[in-house]
Amino acid sequence: MSQVELGRRMGYSDTAISFIERVNRLPTPKFAVKADEVFETGGTFVELYRRIKNTALLEGFEEFADCEAKCRKLRSFETGVIPGLFQTPEYAAALAAAAVRRGSITQDQADERVAFLAARQQRVLERRKPPLIYTVMDETCITRVVGGPEVMGPQLDHLVELSARPNITMRVAPLSLGELNPFVFPVFLLYLPDRSLVGYTETHARGYLERAPATCAGWERDYDQLPVESLSTVASLRVIRTVRRGYE
Repeated sequence: MSQVELGRRMGYSDTAISFIERVNRLPTPKFAVKADEVFETGGTFVELYRRIKNTALLEGFEEFADCEAKCRKLRSFETGVIPGLFQTPEYAAALAAAAVRRGSITQDQADERVAFLAARQQRVLERRKPPLIYTVMDETCITRVVGGPEVMGPQLDHLVELSARPNITMRVAPLSLGELNPFVFPVFLLYLPDRSLVGYTETHARGYLERAPATCAGWERDYDQLPVESLSTVASLRVIRTVRRGYE
């Protein structure tokens, strides 16, 4: 592919392409996303861009994302927000924009977060053989309004659509679960191709990838109780649809 043709397909001038190739100018997040589209590289350019920039991601999240991209099974518990893999671009952008308004990140970092999430979703959800995904969401994930009705309505529709995929199981943990909910922070259990189990959790400050077998086994044991105590898949979808009707 010639430089002129590449520039045409990516929406950039051949001069701009040349500057980036010669490292006279750094690429932007949008450039990385477009490069992945043109070359069909499944998020590789976004990943490379993120690694050469001062990332807006939590410390420890990069290693987690690498494990997530190759896991065979993923079990997760999320509190407060819709799980990243299930977020619409508008929902993710609303969260990032709020962080900019608080002064926590810059607009460039917000753009990076949204672009990285899109690449992450593609690497996990759209790969040839996607992993089995079992997600339990705290009820506040569904009821917390992010971005207003115009964002929440389509977001809840998206959850319903994803729940129809044969590899995805969603459940809602009601607030009435109270102290029976074993987790305070988000928790992920990643089952890798070599049959090893890796855990991940995070605080507001950083992420923690856990490889110690005894610790991961403890998390796994606690997680096993969540589907038992949470709503059934049918009841969970009923809750999501009920909340969705409130935005009509």
